Amino acid sequence: MLFGFLRKLFKGGRKEPSLSELEKVLAYRFQNNEFLVTALSHRSYVNSQRTDKKIESNERMEFLGDSVLNIIVTDYLYHEFPDKEEGRMSKMKSLVVSSRVLGLCADAWKLGDFILLSRSEEKSGGRKRLSILADAYEAVIGAVYLDGGLEAARKLIHSSLMSIMEEVLDDEELANYKSKLLEYTQSRGMGIPSYDVLQESGPEHQKSFVVGVYVQNQEWGRGSGNSKKSAEQAGARQALTNMNADKADNSDKEKDRNSAKGQNGNGASRSRNGGDSDDQA
Repeated sequence: MLFGFLRKLFKGGRKEPSLSELEKVLAYRFQNNEFLVTALSHRSYVNSQRTDKKIESNERMEFLGDSVLNIIVTDYLYHEFPDKEEGRMSKMKSLVVSSRVLGLCADAWKLGDFILLSRSEEKSGGRKRLSILADAYEAVIGAVYLDGGLEAARKLIHSSLMSIMEEVLDDEELANYKSKLLEYTQSRGMGIPSYDVLQESGPEHQKSFVVGVYVQNQEWGRGSGNSKKSAEQAGARQALTNMNADKADNSDKEKDRNSAKGQNGNGASRSRNGGDSDDQA
């Protein structure tokens, strides 16, 4: 019955998905497949349905999966890195559970092939959209937790996320620029950066955001992305670049001032020496 339901969902040009194929990839067999179906149901699909039957989107399950993911990743970091302080572990966790990393894990599962989307969302590239993949990854974690408990979820997270943790932590392209910017400003007594959405455009299924980054009421950077989080990260990265450039400019100006002072001092010295020489003459 369940697979007949899925065949109806995917009628059209796409190849019918097989939950058993996904279970093989996950190395986990569900006792209740309805959990998995819910985890794969994007809100665009749910909103597009014309049926009296209530269909739940994966948002609640994503919320649950996010919490399960955080406790398991935190537990892993605590035991695997006993020499790391709380602040450092917090940064590591923030990077490991970032949307980009979770999207990579979802892509490795080919989760985009199984997600239930509306036709408009699919046409707009939803199956490859990072935010949708990352959310679906968390929802699947939530589904496994509901179906098999915490240890089943832990095993799945370890096999997918922890296996690439070292690579992730060494990858500068995955750096959490918001954390870096916060560390930069606080260490220099500049306070905490703030982020404001300056522009929001596009249809609901394909939003685009522009975010401004402010430190001490001065704008230091702007970033854009298909989510507020990604726009904030891009803005923080630009702010760091601008701050370092500003620091370099100030350093050059200071060097110029010191150089000018030195030349003036030498000139005055020569003048005094010259004066002395004339007096002596």
